[in-house]
Amino acid sequence: MNHIVVAGHLGNDPETRFTPSGQKVVSFRVASNTRKGANMDTTWWKITVWGTQFDNMIKHLKKGSSIIVMGELQKPEIFTDKEGRPQISLNITAQSLSFSPFGKGDRQSQGNSFESASNQNEEFGASDANFNYYDQSAKGQGMTSHFAEEEIPF
Repeated sequence: MNHIVVAGHLGNDPETRFTPSGQKVVSFRVASNTRKGANMDTTWWKITVWGTQFDNMIKHLKKGSSIIVMGELQKPEIFTDKEGRPQISLNITAQSLSFSPFGKGDRQSQGNSFESASNQNEEFGASDANFNYYDQSAKGQGMTSHFAEEEIPF
């Protein structure tokens, strides 16, 4: 299995459908940005959530929400778009979802619904452990390690 963590913003509201056997499937797209020099490159990911495990969180997600998705990367699908250009579809089956502590997103509108970010995590069955690798004092520097320097094996 190929596991991946993607942080980004929802490109659309989550769409819910059901399989013929009644299994719930929720899908949405996430845009993640990568800076390459002065240029910003956007990668789009199709996220699939099976079952009801994230229902309490998904009902609060909407286009533009900041999110962190952890899951299994599926085999990329290659297709031809309407203009005849080859494209790649990157699909992730979600195993964990968290509101992102970074980015603009809709944090203020989420704050109106809940008392604090930690209360959001408790309601959705997540703990502060989901954010252990993030150091908010790093002023947007991204992820930081929780290991002491002497523990690193290289």
